[in-house]
Amino acid sequence: MRKVFWILLVVASFFAGMFLMKTQTNETAAENDNSALLVNNTEEAEEDAPSLAPAAEPLPLGMTAQEEHTIRLFEQAAPSVCFITTSTLRRSYYSRNIQEIPSGSGSGFVWNKDGHIVTNFHVIQNADKATVTLSDGTTYEATKVGQEPAKDLAVLKIDAPRNKLTPIPVGTSSNLRVGQNVYAIGNPFGLDQTLTTGVVSALGREINSVAGIPIRDAIQSDAAINPGNSGGPLLNSSGQLIGVNTAIYSPSGASAGIGFSIPVDVVSWVVPDLIQYGRVNRPLIGVELARPLRDIEGAVVLNVVEDSPAEAAGLRGTALDNSGNLVLGDIIVAVNNDPITNNSDLYLALEKYRAGDEVTVSVQRDSDLYDFPIRLKSSEQ
Repeated sequence: MRKVFWILLVVASFFAGMFLMKTQTNETAAENDNSALLVNNTEEAEEDAPSLAPAAEPLPLGMTAQEEHTIRLFEQAAPSVCFITTSTLRRSYYSRNIQEIPSGSGSGFVWNKDGHIVTNFHVIQNADKATVTLSDGTTYEATKVGQEPAKDLAVLKIDAPRNKLTPIPVGTSSNLRVGQNVYAIGNPFGLDQTLTTGVVSALGREINSVAGIPIRDAIQSDAAINPGNSGGPLLNSSGQLIGVNTAIYSPSGASAGIGFSIPVDVVSWVVPDLIQYGRVNRPLIGVELARPLRDIEGAVVLNVVEDSPAEAAGLRGTALDNSGNLVLGDIIVAVNNDPITNNSDLYLALEKYRAGDEVTVSVQRDSDLYDFPIRLKSSEQ
């Protein structure tokens, strides 16, 4: 019996040892699994976390990336923007001496290294003298090169060293979208080098020019534009010119959140003509138009210019019949696919073409409609 007891005790100890070893092995495996799970979760968390690329230059304390962008845009564009003051000459009633009287101020920008400065026509309208102050404070007397009242644009020229002139980068206005950021630099109320920001709030607006001919496709923005901003640049986020600030809509005369700019695509074809010819080299058909008449839609031909494309095509002007009664000339109602309802429509329709282009001019003569092929002529010929 004693031998049997010892044998049973040895067997029990053996199985107890095996059971204890198995338990420890399972606990170690579980601990390893938990450790592996923690490591994997940590690695996944690190992979999912957003990584910020280190900035090339650390931003100043409290400044955002957007603010830094705006600051750099202003610093790069400001040297291209200038301050324009105008004056008129008057003879003194008492001494009969000629006096120079300040008449206004506005903004402008450098177009090229030759010293051409672009501004609004209404900034220099009726002025006898214009002075341009560059961003570095140097001042130059300017001469008038050309003007286009129908587009409210004018070009001045200053005799400044080329190294002082920073032409503004020119962009396009054909791809603008409502909501994109815009930046206006100018001299409101004579306060030079002022930056205002906003967004394009509408496109395709129509504003009246000094000449009474509408400027179409104007840009509407909510960047603050005040008296003195006229003629200054409207820029996109790349610092490129997309418009020329020209007007505000405000009952009080100060910024009320709506400003208008001439699109740069218009500026890009007007300014080179002003520099070369002093005025826009328009394509012409060779007619003089009558004043708008009530109940008549279209452009009434008052007179056909001698040796003009209109005369060669056979258009007729207004005349008197044998009884002395007024007989209206041809009424132009379309140019190609553009309907003509008034004189302004005709001017704007012809702007799409160049001298030498052939267009079809539709006219109403009495109660009939006729189409005349006409090859446009340059206004400089």
